[in-house]
This record gives sequence, C-alpha cells and structure tokens, in this order.
Amino acid sequence: MCGIFGVVAAKTTKVQSILQAITDALFTLSQSRGKEAAGIAAIVGDLLAIAKEARRPTEFLQGSSYRQIIEDVKNIDTPLHDMLIGHSRLVTNGNQEEYHNNQPVVVDGIVGVHNGIIVNVEELWNEIHSQPTTSVDSEIIFSLLRSEWETKQDIQQATTSVFDKVCGAASIAALWTDLDILLLATNTGSLYYSEPLEGELFVFASEELVLEALYKQAKLQSLFSSSLISQLRPGTGLVVSRKGGERSLFLFESKQRIPGDEFIANIPRQIVYIGQEVSSPSARPFSLSPLSTKLIERSYSQDFAYAGSLQRCCKCVLPETMPFLSFDENGVCNYCQQYKQTELYSLDTLRSEAEKIRSNGSRADCLVGLSGGRDSIYCLHYVKNVLNLNPIAYTYDWGLVTDLARRNCSRICGKLGIEHIIVSADIAKKRRFVRSNVAAWLKKPELGMIPLFMAGDKAYFFHAQRLKSALKLPLVIFGENLLERTDFKSGFAGVPPFNEDADHVYTLPQWSKFRLGAYYLSQYLRNPAYINASLIDSLQAYFFYYGIERDYINLYRFIPWEEDSLVRTIRDEYDFELSDDTDSTWRIGDGTSAFYNFIYYHIVGFTENDTFRSNQIREGVLTREKALELIEIENEPRVEGIRWYLETIGIDADEALSTITALPKMRHTS
Repeated sequence: MCGIFGVVAAKTTKVQSILQAITDALFTLSQSRGKEAAGIAAIVGDLLAIAKEARRPTEFLQGSSYRQIIEDVKNIDTPLHDMLIGHSRLVTNGNQEEYHNNQPVVVDGIVGVHNGIIVNVEELWNEIHSQPTTSVDSEIIFSLLRSEWETKQDIQQATTSVFDKVCGAASIAALWTDLDILLLATNTGSLYYSEPLEGELFVFASEELVLEALYKQAKLQSLFSSSLISQLRPGTGLVVSRKGGERSLFLFESKQRIPGDEFIANIPRQIVYIGQEVSSPSARPFSLSPLSTKLIERSYSQDFAYAGSLQRCCKCVLPETMPFLSFDENGVCNYCQQYKQTELYSLDTLRSEAEKIRSNGSRADCLVGLSGGRDSIYCLHYVKNVLNLNPIAYTYDWGLVTDLARRNCSRICGKLGIEHIIVSADIAKKRRFVRSNVAAWLKKPELGMIPLFMAGDKAYFFHAQRLKSALKLPLVIFGENLLERTDFKSGFAGVPPFNEDADHVYTLPQWSKFRLGAYYLSQYLRNPAYINASLIDSLQAYFFYYGIERDYINLYRFIPWEEDSLVRTIRDEYDFELSDDTDSTWRIGDGTSAFYNFIYYHIVGFTENDTFRSNQIREGVLTREKALELIEIENEPRVEGIRWYLETIGIDADEALSTITALPKMRHTS
C-alpha cells in the first residue's frame, strides 16, 4: 500500500538535464500514497546503489544520500540507459525504523519495490524452505522471482509463476544485478507508464494522476504536453531493456517467452548502500501491563452486571441510558415507535445507471470506496461481479486503519484485478492529533466529545469527490449500511436524532449542526487541553462531514443488506480475515472502535452493537432474543484492539484505563 515509480533515461543532454527534476517530482507526487519512509535504487556503472530512510519523501529529497545517487547516475559514462526506481511507503508489515524493512528491498541480487500486501507470506516461505531476513511481505516476491528465474531462465514464465503463487495485491518494479532490465508487473493495474521522449525517456508510477501532474510541472510542461499515458493492465508485465530502452509487454496467461540471454549484464553489479545504515533498536512487543489487564477484567465484570440491570425496550434492546429515549406504557421505546422501515429503490434503476456508465474497454468507469470492512468489500464485489462495472477502489488511510483492513483490501483487489488508489494522510501527525485529543478527554471525560477521536477520518468524503473529478469518472459508489446509525454519539452532545434522510446515516438539519458546534465550543472553553495542534484538523473534519455536498450512490439503497449472505460471500470468495479478539465481522478494520466502545459500555451499558442490533430487530431480520445473545458476546472488551489503539497513538494504558474504569456510571439521560 505504497507508491512506486521510476525512470529509464538515455544519456542525452536533454534527458540528463531534467532527470533530477523528474525524479524529485515523482517522489513529491507519490507521497500521497505513503509518507512514512522513502527510498531509491539506481544502476550506477557496475554498482546498484540504494538509499532509503524513515523520512517523508520530500524530506528524503533534501538528504545527501539521495543527491549523491542522482549525481552519480548523471555523471557515469555509459552507452546504456540509466535506470532508477523509487518508493514512498505506507507502513503495513515491518517497522519503518528498521533500515531493511524499508524499500527498495534487496533479495538474492534483485532490488525491488512493491505496492500492495501479500497475505500468504508464511505459507510461501515454508514452501521454498527458507526464512525471511526482514519483516516486510515484499521480500517473498523477489525471493520467489529469483528462484523462478534460476529455474526457468525466462522472464515471462518466472514472473507469471510468482504471481500465480502470491495471494493479495502486488504491483512491482525490479532491477537486477545480473540482468540489464527493469521489470514491471501487476495483478491490479496499479501501474501507469509513459514514454514522453521516444527512445530516450520512460517513466512509470502507481497512479495515472501522478504522471499527469508530472507532465504539468513548470520545468517539464513544454516537453511533455502530449504524452500518452498507458495502464499496465492486471495480469500484465513489462520488460524495459537498458540497451536502447526497448520494451517487451507480456500477459501472465500468454505462452510468450522472454528468454534472458540477451539481457545478461557483462559484469554482475555490486549492491551498495549510500548513507549510513542506522536502525533504531527493535521495539519490544507492546502488551498491556498486568494492571491494565486487571482493570479491564474487573471493569467488565461490573459493567456486564450494570448493563444487565438497565431497563431495556421490550421490542428492541436499547437501554434507558440511550439519549432522548423514552418508554410508553407498554415498555416500547420511542425509537421503535418512530422507526420507518427501509424502502429500497428499484434495482432496475441501479442497473440502468450501471448500463449508462459501463466502459466498453479497459477504462475505469466508477470509483468505489473501500475501507477494508465487510460492507465495502461486498460493495466492491457487487460492483465488479454483478453490475459488471470496471471500478477503481479508493481508500483514505488516516492512521487508524488496521493492517487487517489493509490485508482484506489487498485480497479482493488482487483477486479481482482492481486498481486501488490509497490517499494517505500524514499518519504520524494524525496520530499525534488523536493522542492530544484523547489526552484532553481523559482530563475531563465527556461522552459527547468521544467522536473527536475519529475526526481524522472525515476527509474520506472530500478525497472521494476530488478523485472522481480528477479521474473524470461519472460515478462514486459507497457501501453505507443504513442499519449502522449511531445517533447516541451526537445525542450525548445534546443533539436529538434526525431520521428524515432515508439515504444517509449522518445527516443533521441546520439547527442541529449549530447545536453540535455550540456544544463543542463549550467543551473547548471548559477544557483548554482541546486547544492543541489538532484544532484546525478538527474544524476541517466538521466541515468535511457536515458542510460539503456529497454526490454518490449508496449500494445498500438498492439491494438488501443481508448479514449472513454478505459475510458468507466475502469469507468464501475473498478469505475475509477476522480479528483474533472478536467473532464479529463488524468494525474490525477500524482501529478506534474497541477503545470507544469500551468507554461507552462502562459508562452507559451499551455500545454501537446495541443500536445496530436494534435496527435489525426493527427491520424484521433479527429476533430480540437473538439480539440479546449477540450483544452479550459483542460487547465483551476487545483487549487486543484496545492495546493496539493505545500503543499506536502513544497513550499510557495504565493511566488511561485507570481513569476510564473509575468513571461513574450513568443512570438515565432522556
């Protein structure tokens, strides 16, 4: 889940004069896909030079290692083309503070960069009876590639064999110590390339938008005004030779042969690392202290008894502590009395819309939001396999998307051959913001301020519209489950539920938006700790969530949301991965939910599981008895999720849990 890019450049005066400008721009433009580390590899005479650092790409460009490699490439005298590959990292597997966990990775004389996640890594290492030397999944790809090359001596066959074995999404670029080639290959189509100066300059990147923006750079615009950008389609590879820059395109499924004899380097290159190889000591695995574990266990015992003592609606399972809740003389809550059953739009309307936008060729025709959760995974499946559209998947990674969610995204995109665009926030900064707001909340806990913990993800809607426009796509499709309405989150801020918008779960009328804003302002004044570096980000979140128009189709307004069928499909078709700390398939890709649900359950005796199951009861798809059984299981504290969250944002678990578990319980709020 990163950005990969590179350049093949002839030794002409024109090309060499703009080589650094192109490479600088590729790093800068690709950091939208990952900002946590950056690296470059380049052929420099009889050397294959590598530099990489745990710094954001724009900072990496200022370093001496990067500048040295660029200068060495430009100064080397050779009749062959220069070759450089680069990487901007969104960390999944492997701590970026460990030097060799960053990319490019080096394996058996292959130096490669990889975008995606391989999910069957352990199985593959066992298959080849070997052990990894790093913690990154990318290593197995290039280890397999070397092994298959040695056996087959054919680039197409070796590459195809590797992609037949890996499970997950993979787009790669590789340089070799013993072959004069650049190899590109992808199973998702997340690679684009162009030859703006025929025979002299070849450029590739993970996104079409990166190359489009590259060619609009002031220094380059006059040279590349009409450059054709091509997509490397899923299941396709491309070999670029250093000898003249000739290209050989191949399909994984074809019988085409690309023997390596003509590409063998005269002298095998030596791999050298430019700059100091500094690795911070490996962080010890973080686990909750005995105190934190005891606090959770003791609290849950008391919380469970408390939740069981609350009066609950005799029709649904909402308790008396639900904001704005009241019971009639029969014990039925006002939420049940006022509920309007979901009326689906005509499926023919959706099919007609799909027919209008469906592309005849390989071009994408829609953008689908992909969080890694069950609803978005099924939505992408339906759009691709049932509506027969050609989607691009889009994820906004704000720093608390779990690796589990990323792996589930990788599984479906790899299997269906779907391009996946990741917009990565400045994750370190976003996590600092969350830490600041959680720390502020712990000083003066107020239930109405808990949504501030999730403020960082609200740019999701903004970037979806931005990408739709930039990619010239006619439609955005989301999989928004209308049963996931959580009115209590704003209810604890004094905002009554609003159920007049049948299409969205987040709509508030203007007066309620004003009231919510006034509540936040009052809390900021009462607790100045909220006035921290995250303030502007939080204001933007409010605007993104409540202030901008959203133009998209919600799949679940046209098809029924059927839990058993949906879960069965994503489990059977895409091996949807579950979390180790819960049997539920909901919210397991959201790194925040385990923490805030623990707080809600402790103080008010219910969580979003209760509201979700209550909506299912009202829709007639779940009995009250079954709902009570489910929430008893689902409301158990997710210890691993709590641990991960506190570690990730850098909050002391003992202090946080001591504060939370000492908070008094609420009796009645309506």
